[in-house]
Amino acid sequence: MGRDFDVLAAALAEAGARVIVPDLPGRGRSEWLASPAHYTDRAYTGALSTLIARLDVELVDWIGTSLGGHLGMLMAAEHGSPISRLVLNDFGARVSAAALRRIGAYLSRRWRFESIEELEAHLRDIHEPFGQLTDAQWKHLAHHSAARDPAGGFRFHFDPGIARRFAIPIYMDIVLWHLWEKITCPVLVLRGEDSDLLTTATTNEMLERGPAAKLGRVSVVEIAECGHAPALMDDQQIAVIKDFLQLPETSKSASRPGAAPGAKTSSVRLPLARAS
Repeated sequence: MGRDFDVLAAALAEAGARVIVPDLPGRGRSEWLASPAHYTDRAYTGALSTLIARLDVELVDWIGTSLGGHLGMLMAAEHGSPISRLVLNDFGARVSAAALRRIGAYLSRRWRFESIEELEAHLRDIHEPFGQLTDAQWKHLAHHSAARDPAGGFRFHFDPGIARRFAIPIYMDIVLWHLWEKITCPVLVLRGEDSDLLTTATTNEMLERGPAAKLGRVSVVEIAECGHAPALMDDQQIAVIKDFLQLPETSKSASRPGAAPGAKTSSVRLPLARAS
């Protein structure tokens, strides 16, 4: 949900960017769709294309985590795409079936909590791969993930119907090279070093394969002590993204991913700052 990325959005806005942070249909403050069957990639990209059209801009930079990265790839692969730079946070051209089964099983459960504190404790456990967040950051995620349950207590702030796409077990990796081989814009791939969804073999291949890679427009940054997916609340992670988007006041210690045609592709392991 959009509020998960308040820290990143605030940092980008402070650097002078116009930042739009949408809730996808069925999540957060967006409306639920009439039927669970309507939660499709086409529905999501249609909603996002309409949003971009309403912004009255020619080009946008896209930062997408997990499903948001998938939708970014779909949009960037389109002819005449408005995406000028693409950040894929723990998502790539091959996605692990085992990780998708794990995510599907989680979304399919009807979670209910007696209090926001109980929900927060659950998030700290299940989302440990996000990285070492501060107490304030965990409270932020819990507060904006919670919705009142009509039966009492709290539930997550999304339509349980979105889990329908996982109703049929996924036994083979999802292969998206047909999209990757149409993407020409500069791409920054962030990967949690312990991710079970995006492998190093896939990111290595993304550095060599496809038009963006051949133009030297692909960079990979591996985030230490994270799985799926880095929370993008850490100053060093944000600095890498700001640098890639060519925004001011970025960290000089982070390696700058090449965004211009002909720039050298790179893979950088970024240590995660300890939470205080």
